[in-house]
Amino acid sequence: MKQITLRVYGLIINDKQEILLSDEFALGMRLTKFPGGGLEYGEGTRETLIREIREELDAEAVVEEHFYTTDFFQPAFSLPDFQLISIYYFARFKDIPYQKISTKAFDKPDFKAGDQSFRFISLSELTPETMTLPIDKIVVKKLQNLYKESKLSK
Repeated sequence: MKQITLRVYGLIINDKQEILLSDEFALGMRLTKFPGGGLEYGEGTRETLIREIREELDAEAVVEEHFYTTDFFQPAFSLPDFQLISIYYFARFKDIPYQKISTKAFDKPDFKAGDQSFRFISLSELTPETMTLPIDKIVVKKLQNLYKESKLSK
């Protein structure tokens, strides 16, 4: 039976024009993606992102405006017969996260299955190649366009 899985991600940009990334070891490989995760039954998309930020970073998030929703067919990366829909929101921390935020990718001594670390990277350094997942690469391109437009308008 064909099914749909829905994922919700946060674009958290600090006042230094850096965006938060999640480096994870999952599915037998290293992944760099935006923080977030799967919608659970009974949740709305904003609630999903708030829960995911709380679980992953031990911080409260404020979900702001919608940025992008997948607008093409994307098979799920690890689930056969599933279509993936990803929703991206701009978000910010309500308080300081308890989880360490690094400046280095995969910042743990022995990165193994289930491990996750977080880092900020400058928007000017972020490229589609930074990201592992196909939809994240598209989101980066859209962010780059938005970032260029905002710099031009100043």
